[in-house]
Amino acid sequence: MLTRWEKIEHNKIKLEIEVAAPEVDKALERAYRNVVKKINLPGFRKGKVPRHILEARFGPEIFHEDALEMLIPPAYDEAIAEVDVEPIDQPRFDFKAIEKGKPFLFEAVVEVLPQVELGEYKGVEVDQEKSEVTEADLERYLESLREQHARLVPLEDEEEGIQEGDLAVIDFQGFIDGEPFPDGEAENYSLELGSKTFIPGFEEQLVGMKINEEKEIEVTFPEDYRNEELAGKKALFKVKLKQIKRKQLPDLNDDFVKEISEFETMSDFKADLRTRLEKAYAERAKTKLEEALIDKVSASSQVELPQVLVNRQIDLMLGEMDQYLRYQGLTLEKFAELSGKSIEEIREEKRSEAEKRTKANLVLDAVAKKEGITVDESEIDARIAEMAANYNDQPDRIKEILEKQGRIPLMKEEIRIRKAIDLLVQEGRITEIEKAE
Repeated sequence: MLTRWEKIEHNKIKLEIEVAAPEVDKALERAYRNVVKKINLPGFRKGKVPRHILEARFGPEIFHEDALEMLIPPAYDEAIAEVDVEPIDQPRFDFKAIEKGKPFLFEAVVEVLPQVELGEYKGVEVDQEKSEVTEADLERYLESLREQHARLVPLEDEEEGIQEGDLAVIDFQGFIDGEPFPDGEAENYSLELGSKTFIPGFEEQLVGMKINEEKEIEVTFPEDYRNEELAGKKALFKVKLKQIKRKQLPDLNDDFVKEISEFETMSDFKADLRTRLEKAYAERAKTKLEEALIDKVSASSQVELPQVLVNRQIDLMLGEMDQYLRYQGLTLEKFAELSGKSIEEIREEKRSEAEKRTKANLVLDAVAKKEGITVDESEIDARIAEMAANYNDQPDRIKEILEKQGRIPLMKEEIRIRKAIDLLVQEGRITEIEKAE
């Protein structure tokens, strides 16, 4: 079947495939049986027109499309299996006309999974921070809770100046070259000092202002400002501070705990908080350890990255980004518009990270192959049982849904790669270090 193959460029190979004449004739006969059912020809019953009549009337080419669909896919699959490569894209076929009684020759060019030259992946040295929870960690978390539940209270002392962290309620109007510019004014505008949500330099010049004080503030719009007509220009804002609101933090006591949780006392709440933080810190430490190991093994390995895989990774990343933005009430297209970028520019910004992820995936696949890591049916069933428990559903029903969606092979691959990562951890030389504060 396969006559020869060669690597032609990067990760592409060219296969030269020959189908024997008897197989060609069988395919043409089957194609005739398919085509004749659709032909109406005067003097013949539908489906009963002899083959030589059809060939004389329409030419032998009338059967070629159907015959090629019968010949090429199985011959290509057989050749791929013989060469023992993994295609990662659709093949491009090139062939001449098919002829009765003659072998059929065709070429297939396809990009395949690249060879990975693995570096050392056993005994890799990495540091791992201790995942212990300190009193300082608890205090930081509790302080963040106070911030989350703070109340904004209007400041009544008109002689006290506004500070960073306060909320300013202002009226302002902006001028460029002495003339007001569009959308450059507002009344009762709320601005938190230190939030850096306004033009650079604006918030800092509000510090110290008092209620009902008026001030002129000079700033320069950034060169990359979203409004190109204002970008890089100097502006003067006339500002009046109408109100100051200051955060009032709740006391850390039992009453606060009762308000924000199901616990009755601060001691019980802190005990539960410590448990939750310990679990979260352990998961974070595990993730960072795995990432460090993968990065080291990936850096020491050599592989030519197929751009088709990199582009698929970018597609996945943009899909994740779009999903996250939709939770925020945005779309990727709207985000691009607001940031003054095209979708293509955002794609290119993701390319470096996509290349890193693609290489890591190829390296982990190579580790799994070298170690002979496989996944059996019981492991698939265990993962499905876990999913069923999380969804409070029956494993058989979950499995049926996954099979219909074609997700079982993906799940199998995820488990296989997970086992490869676990192997890196088991074989790694890990030094536990103190956590950086």
